[in-house]
Amino acid sequence: MEYEFAECFEKLSGVAHKVDSEKAAAEKIAAICQEQDARCIALAGLPDSLVSQIEGLCSDLTVLKEPYATNELPGAIDKADLGVTGIAFAMAQSGTMVEATTNDATRLVSSLPRTHIGILHAEDIVDKYHDGAARLREVTEKNDSNLVITFISGPSRTGDIELILSLGVHGPAACHAVIIDTQN
Repeated sequence: MEYEFAECFEKLSGVAHKVDSEKAAAEKIAAICQEQDARCIALAGLPDSLVSQIEGLCSDLTVLKEPYATNELPGAIDKADLGVTGIAFAMAQSGTMVEATTNDATRLVSSLPRTHIGILHAEDIVDKYHDGAARLREVTEKNDSNLVITFISGPSRTGDIELILSLGVHGPAACHAVIIDTQN
């Protein structure tokens, strides 16, 4: 299913990467940072083990991480060139990553920096929209207040300006999905 997700995600101008471990995911993030000459990255919604690996590989960068002080938002995250967030699940049918958070910082990390990198596991990719509905019910049942669900299908796009499709006007101009598949 990850192949179908990647194919749809890339049709929407996203870039999909398949890796076989959390370590390889951290290495991919570091490579993207280097390709984009990033000086500062923001992290949110990631396991501590992945945060530690990213910090080790990106020691020459400023790494912003949780917990973010509410009084520093959105300014702190606005400094980041890249934002890296954990993804609850993805839908192959549309190449859509679904981010679920009760923390405003996570939402800002995926929407303010010029580049967003979503980290997801291959087993969290569902096939069709109706498969995603069950996952959404699970998320909403576990988080009954302050829940924000964001559907991310590639970089931000708008056709507001003279009806010409433009990327990155209202959010990230580049979007990556790093798919961790430990089974293959």
